[in-house]
Amino acid sequence: MIMTVNTIAIIGTGIMGMGIAQIAVQAGITVLLFDAKAGAAEQGRQSLQAMLEKLTAKGKFTDAQLASTLQKLVVISELSEIAQADVVIEAIIEDLAIKKQLFKQLETIVTTETILATNTSSLSVTAIAADCNYPERVAGFHFFNPVPLMKIVEVIPGISTHPATTQVLNDLAIRMGHLGVVAKDTPGFIVNHAGRAYGTESLKIVGEGVASFEEIDRILRDGAGFRMGPFELMDLTGIDVSHPVMESIYHQYYQEPRYRPHPLTHQMLTGKKLGRKVGEGFYHYTENKKQDGQKSTINSIAPHVTSISETAITSVWIGADLVEDRNQLVDYLNMQGIAIDTNEQPAADSLVLLATYGEDTTHAAIRYQVDPAQTVAIDMLTDLSKHRTLMPSVVTQTKFVAQAYALFAKGAEHQATESHATENQAEKQIDPMATLIGESTGFVAQRVVAMVINLGCDIAMQGIATPEDIDNAVKLGLGYPSGPISWGDKLGAQRILLILTRIYKLTGDPRYRPSPWLQRRATLGISLLTQQTNCSL
Repeated sequence: MIMTVNTIAIIGTGIMGMGIAQIAVQAGITVLLFDAKAGAAEQGRQSLQAMLEKLTAKGKFTDAQLASTLQKLVVISELSEIAQADVVIEAIIEDLAIKKQLFKQLETIVTTETILATNTSSLSVTAIAADCNYPERVAGFHFFNPVPLMKIVEVIPGISTHPATTQVLNDLAIRMGHLGVVAKDTPGFIVNHAGRAYGTESLKIVGEGVASFEEIDRILRDGAGFRMGPFELMDLTGIDVSHPVMESIYHQYYQEPRYRPHPLTHQMLTGKKLGRKVGEGFYHYTENKKQDGQKSTINSIAPHVTSISETAITSVWIGADLVEDRNQLVDYLNMQGIAIDTNEQPAADSLVLLATYGEDTTHAAIRYQVDPAQTVAIDMLTDLSKHRTLMPSVVTQTKFVAQAYALFAKGAEHQATESHATENQAEKQIDPMATLIGESTGFVAQRVVAMVINLGCDIAMQGIATPEDIDNAVKLGLGYPSGPISWGDKLGAQRILLILTRIYKLTGDPRYRPSPWLQRRATLGISLLTQQTNCSL
């Protein structure tokens, strides 16, 4: 087995292939470029050269470094010219039959020591290697676009892959400036597997009419801290890419409910509403810039609420599942000078505010034995300094909805000075930090974040990768604010378990069943990163 890599060959010179080529030549490795399409490899080389020349002009490289780098970038016209490559990386179409045929062909050209790596994002490495004479030298080597910026690569041994093959590719990833994480050969590996919760749960929420896709994007971006909302992300990736991956992983896991796709993206795919690339997806785009999309009818009351004084709040009665949530709300109301109703049962004119997890406002009101008509629930999972999500019940009176919105739609610093402002000034000061959603079994952020964490725990339980590698892969590969398992620790495993347990009980949908990994560690009060190490004597 080759332990030092001097030359790699890249088959397929699209965006992914050329990205891999760039980081390889910058690491001092000779790269042979081949593409079955005539002229594609040369075109790819010219584009990369132009980009490197621009970086040189900006002082990122010296002229000598540029010349040395370009010298190592070699276009070949015949596949037979890859014969002496130490590693061959395939980055062609995501089609199992075509990949299998290519690997069989490669084996007739390269030496028995050459490692054959596939950049597949969702196909089985074991299946790709199945017809090879030497499957032990075949492995997955999955990069993410844009390769130079996404500093993560999944190294996937198939069922027959030799450990030395895995080690060589892991070392090669490090040499090229990336973190290599080893993952089992399972559908979606780590990143595409872990990413199933974000989009599919958001689609389910919009499909239930809880909120518009714009509102869901805003809640998850501003409140939960995701870099992009799920619908922005699907538009960027392309529905023609994201929906087939959803279906592929769902079917590869034999219709596991956690990965269930949604009919909406299938309909958009059929209607060719593919996202940014065609100018229309969930949003509309002009010159690749997002335009205003659809507006929700749920927030029809929101624009009419401009000040607390307009809503004549008498007092607020608080019910909270967690003591820390109640204390935070009390502090917030005290800061606004709002009276707190401390009676055992709320007065008839008090706004009832419930900080609850994993249930809708109706069930929460019944549990707290308060009138649903005066009740609004608030999500305390997210950072209140960034965004607030409010959920009236289906029978909450408009005046109480308006009171709750007025309390939380603006930042505290604006509310404190509002009494000294004119009506026009108050209008200008509105900082809509709150979103009103329709009734939902669990808030938007609660449902999505809990599903993300739960799926990360399930990936760990399956032994697909270590908890640390799962966290690193998801942070680097998906840009989440935290790795899913560490995020569960930060938010509190018991709180995440409570959300999932209640949703599962109320809906009966097995997609929400808590992972045993999460259940055991939450019950014991230990970190979700804890692995069991006492199984062998």
